[in-house]
Amino acid sequence: MSEFFDALETRSADARAAATARDLPALIAHAKTAAIGYASALADVDPAAITGAAALATLPVLRKSEIGAAQTSIPPLGGYFAGDAPHHLFQSPGPIYEPGMRGSDFWRLGRFLHAAGLRRGDVVQNCFSYHFTPAGMMFDNAAAAIGATVFPAGVGQTELQAAALAHIGATAYAGTPDFLKVILEKADELGVDTSALKHAVVGGGPLFPQLRDFYTDRGISCLQCYATADLGNIAYESAAMEGMIVDEGVIVEIVTPGTGTPVAPGELGEVLVTTFNNDYPLIRFATGDISAVLPGESPCGRTNARIVGWRGRADQATKVKGMFVRPEQVAQIVARHDTVRKARVTVTAEDGIDALHVALEATDGDAAAFAADIREILKLRAAVDIVAPGSLPNDGKVIDDQRDFS
Repeated sequence: MSEFFDALETRSADARAAATARDLPALIAHAKTAAIGYASALADVDPAAITGAAALATLPVLRKSEIGAAQTSIPPLGGYFAGDAPHHLFQSPGPIYEPGMRGSDFWRLGRFLHAAGLRRGDVVQNCFSYHFTPAGMMFDNAAAAIGATVFPAGVGQTELQAAALAHIGATAYAGTPDFLKVILEKADELGVDTSALKHAVVGGGPLFPQLRDFYTDRGISCLQCYATADLGNIAYESAAMEGMIVDEGVIVEIVTPGTGTPVAPGELGEVLVTTFNNDYPLIRFATGDISAVLPGESPCGRTNARIVGWRGRADQATKVKGMFVRPEQVAQIVARHDTVRKARVTVTAEDGIDALHVALEATDGDAAAFAADIREILKLRAAVDIVAPGSLPNDGKVIDDQRDFS
C-alpha cells in the first residue's frame, strides 16, 4: 500500500470543494426523504442550495439529546437511520443507541490506522470494548480495511492481555491511551517479551505527552484519533503529529457553544460534524466537544483541514478512561442520598493515568457505600471524600477536569 490511504487525502482545496458541492446536496436530499427524524428540521430546506460550509451553517443544529428523545418514541434509532436495516445496534450511556454495518469500514477508521503506519500483516490487539458500545467493532472494521489481523481482546484481564501480547506477537495495540501502559507494566512484572509491539492507535480519552513519551521510549509509535460512536472518525493524527487531520468523510464546523454560529478561524468553539454516511446521515451534529481549526496543511502531505484536538467539553462533561462523565450523572449521585447536598467530581492524571475523585457535601453517610453507588452511576471507580456542608466552591461547576491537555 502507498503512503496514503487513497487519493482523497491529497486533493486540492478546489477538488475537495467541488466534491462537497456535489455530495452535500445529495446527502441532505437523501436524509430529508429517507430519515423521518429530519422531517421537521429539513422541511423547508432546498437541498440543491446547500453546497458548502456557508450554506450548511444555515441549517439547524442536531443534538444528541434530540436523538435520545426521538428514540423513546421511534425505537431504536429515532427515525435517523436512512438505510434498509442496521446490522448491529450499540448502546452508549444515556442510554442512546447507534447503528453499525458489516462489510465496510463503516466508521472510516481504516484511514487512521493507515496513517499510523499499520499495514497488511500487522497483528492488532484490540483492547476496546466489544460489549454494548461500538468501539471494539469500530477498530475491528478498520483493521479489516487495511488487511490487518485482529485479536479481539476487549477490556480488563491485564495479566492475560500481557501474556497474549507476547504469544500472538502483536505488532499493534488499539485501545484507550492509558490501558496499554498498565499492560506493559504487567508484562515487565511477568518477564514477558513485548518487543514485537511497534504501534499504538488510541482514542476514547486524552493522550498526555508524558504517556506518549513512555511509549516512545519503548519503541512504540502512539497516535490518537478523535472519533465517536455516532459519527465514526472525525479527525486523526499522522506521523507528523501537528494537529489532527479532518477525515475525508465528514465536514467539521467550529461554532460558538450552544449555537450554530461559526467562530472566527483559530478560535475555540464547539465541534459540529456532518457525516457523509447514507445509512446514518447526521447533519450538523453537535459533539459537545471544544476544539479549534489550525491554519495550513499537515507536513505529511494530507491536505484537509486540521483541528487542535480535544480541548474540553462545552457542557462540563468530560471523558475518563473512555467513559463520559456528565453533569446529569453527578445530579443522580446527589439525588440518591437524602444526606448529600452537593457533589463535585475532580479528574486528574498521574503518570498519564486518569484518576477520579468525588467530594460530597453530606451530613451523614458511609464513604464505601457512596463509592459503590458512584461506580454504579458513573461506571468508574472513584475515591470519595465526605466534606462539611458549604465547603465546596459555589462556582456552578460540578465537574472539575484538572488534566493538562497541552
